[in-house]
Amino acid sequence: MVRTTAAIVAMAACCAALPAAAQDRSSDNAVTQAEDAFGYSVGRESIGIYTASSARGFSPTSAGNVRIDGLYFDPQYTLTSIVSESSSIKVGLSAQGYPFAAPSGIVDYALRRPSNKASASIVLNGDAYGSGGLEIDGSLPVTANLSLGYGLTVNHVEFPDGTDNWNHAQGLLARWTPAPGIEILPFWTLSNDYNDEAGPFYIPAGAYLPPQPPARHFDGPGWADFRYSATNHGVLASVAPAKDWVIRLGAFRSVFDQATSYTNLLVDLQPDGTASRLVIADPRAKNVSLSGEARITHSIADGPRLHVFHASMRQRDARRVFGGSDEVDLGPTRIGTPVTAPRPAFVFGPQSHDRVRQATYGMAYDGRWKDVGELSFGVSRADYRKTTSLPGLAPVTARSRPWLYNGTLAVTAIKRLTFYAGYARGLEESGLAPPNAANRNQPLPTILTEQKDAGVRWLVTGNIKAVAGVFDLRRPYFSFDTANTYTQTGTTRSQGAEFSVAGNLTPRLGMVAGGFVLRPRITRDANAVGTIGKRPVGLPDHLFNFNLNWRTPMLEGLSLDAALFHRGTVAARIDNLVIIPSRAQLNLGGRYQFKLAGKSATFRLQAGNIFDQQGFGTAGPGIYAANSGRYLTGYLAVDV
Repeated sequence: MVRTTAAIVAMAACCAALPAAAQDRSSDNAVTQAEDAFGYSVGRESIGIYTASSARGFSPTSAGNVRIDGLYFDPQYTLTSIVSESSSIKVGLSAQGYPFAAPSGIVDYALRRPSNKASASIVLNGDAYGSGGLEIDGSLPVTANLSLGYGLTVNHVEFPDGTDNWNHAQGLLARWTPAPGIEILPFWTLSNDYNDEAGPFYIPAGAYLPPQPPARHFDGPGWADFRYSATNHGVLASVAPAKDWVIRLGAFRSVFDQATSYTNLLVDLQPDGTASRLVIADPRAKNVSLSGEARITHSIADGPRLHVFHASMRQRDARRVFGGSDEVDLGPTRIGTPVTAPRPAFVFGPQSHDRVRQATYGMAYDGRWKDVGELSFGVSRADYRKTTSLPGLAPVTARSRPWLYNGTLAVTAIKRLTFYAGYARGLEESGLAPPNAANRNQPLPTILTEQKDAGVRWLVTGNIKAVAGVFDLRRPYFSFDTANTYTQTGTTRSQGAEFSVAGNLTPRLGMVAGGFVLRPRITRDANAVGTIGKRPVGLPDHLFNFNLNWRTPMLEGLSLDAALFHRGTVAARIDNLVIIPSRAQLNLGGRYQFKLAGKSATFRLQAGNIFDQQGFGTAGPGIYAANSGRYLTGYLAVDV
């Protein structure tokens, strides 16, 4: 806990008044900017053992644990980099200081703040598949207290499975500071996706992996294209009405409007590559969510001690549409055989509607004693109501008002060495039913989850920090019943250990390394049917990630980087009869920072999956998607 009182007070405001920075995309580097190996993204770069869709064996995004500058956000579509400066995954000790910690981890987006100086960045990107794109973003000061931010991206993407798409996105931001201690940040983004072909998923007839499809080859059908638009907009505001008081507000609206959607399945797939092709089409579906949080924070400095109190109100009103799909059996086929059948006249059925209204009220405390320890806890009450309307049936409403709580204790045993332990109980979402379920795309029930964790943080040197810990999470497990409905059939207990080491080994060599070892196990419900294995589908038994960034002495501005991943075995079926083998991947790259017409510029080149390791990943129980092989990507970023 080597922090000054002033720094701690600033952190207690939790991003209430972050300074604006000049637009500068040429300096994006996840290895040098990440504080740990648990998960960090900036610009076009990502690093870490966890992602927004997978942390400690579960998905923080699906669970509803997304934040913008620490305030609650319920996204129907990902917040784009046009308005997001970076994102990070918070678990264990890295989540301390976040009121109302979540069992499945937190995804926190840092909102970009327009600069008070005119600035802009241009990024040209491409890859060996034939993709190409343009990104422009910048800041424009209007007055001494008002600055605007803007961004635009246009891309054509060629995917490893041979499909492609066109997409574009645009966004606007503003930063208004009408008086000292007041900051208002409205933002708006719009994303559009066109001609996005539905890549194939493989469903073998037996307990074996699919044969490897040819790389960069799409069989079709060419008419099965996704088309969607999505918006995220809202406002962040903070007011410091008095010394040591901060009032923060976040209000957001997120919309995902999917005009066309297809699922391209090769079912009853045989080892020789023969199968039947089934294409499922969905009618237009529009999901809308209103969400946000109001929080009052009061800090009391008491010599080397700091007491921070939070009062919070979080709310969401989410409406989702699902069902009504139609399907066509295009008959026998073989992997690699083009589809020539024309688009049939799909007849869609009535759709189902789902509405969730939730309000959560809570109080939290965060106490810090310099060189002694930290104590934090929170208590909240959720008022949850979900109404589901199925065709031909009366609406069904489920209500719940659980108490939720969390607590963390950290003790500084000796200088540079801190031990911690924590517990959290939360109300979390479970995601959607997979595409091969009878209730495909249906939102699964909201569930109570709990987590226990403990560990140690060691400040090895002034700039190298190591964290190691253990965790134990429990939540319901979902699989298929006799009617092929994806429903709760048991409980998953995910026990594991994780570590992170980050910092500079030398003045020129930076390192971010981390990993986890996981032992997930299922306890089936008494009324569950069918064979359920001990391992849940889709969770690796380990993952290790090692990253280096070396600023070479030979040429100023040139740095070389390497990233090595190793993922353990993965259960692919509910009965555990198919286990996907472990997989290693090595990425090598470099970047050169230089002056282009007097402007700061960076040329970045990376070769991924050097040894061309392919194979398959899971897209759901018994569903497989082919992994990409070797690839080459690059971009040129110029700050103007």
